[in-house]
Amino acid sequence: MKRVLIVEDEEDIREFIVINLKRTGFEVVEAESGEEALAIIQNEKNLDIMLLDIMLPGIDGYKVLKKTRENNSSIGVIMLTAKSQEIDKVTGLSYGADDYIVKPFSPIELIARIDAILRRINNVNNIENKKILTSGIFKLDLESKRFFKEDKEIELTQTEFLLIELFLKNEGKVLSRNEILDSVWGSDYFGDIKVVDVNMRRVRQKVENDSSSPEYINTVRGFGYKWGKDK
Repeated sequence: MKRVLIVEDEEDIREFIVINLKRTGFEVVEAESGEEALAIIQNEKNLDIMLLDIMLPGIDGYKVLKKTRENNSSIGVIMLTAKSQEIDKVTGLSYGADDYIVKPFSPIELIARIDAILRRINNVNNIENKKILTSGIFKLDLESKRFFKEDKEIELTQTEFLLIELFLKNEGKVLSRNEILDSVWGSDYFGDIKVVDVNMRRVRQKVENDSSSPEYINTVRGFGYKWGKDK
């Protein structure tokens, strides 16, 4: 049974989410504050998804997410927010969220978002072939789920791992934003295609020597991205 941590200080909203997740077969853990959420994450290692409200008493959702990602790259994170401004979405994704959903939302949409992330996690965890992908100074071990730059390990979230895998398997090929979205997030993804750009910026910060002047992840203006150092 998949376990979901709900971090939401408004009791009515939290109960609404709990009821619908339990009906769908999820096991639920609840937290009313950022501090409580961080304590749960530290003590419980078998959480699959965190639904994280941005506006929390004490430590806000962004800080919870940032602290979580410092030690846990495997848990899927969906930001819950009443704000629909672009900057809030970008901030959450840049801190390591896998997705976001704007309140009010329907149970059907929430479950679909959770299922989509679980499928991505499953794709990472169920690679059967013992295989290593290489590209110049980079190495992606598909068995151990580890990524290296010049033998120095770089921590990746599940989404980042799938992005790197996609690009290393298509080195030198220009991939459109829609191709990337379908391959990593799934063809039934509900969200905005801009999630691709935000995650690519995050990956660049990890792999490039200077993310403002990328060598390995090249933007093809108006279309998408290409992996491969220009010769």
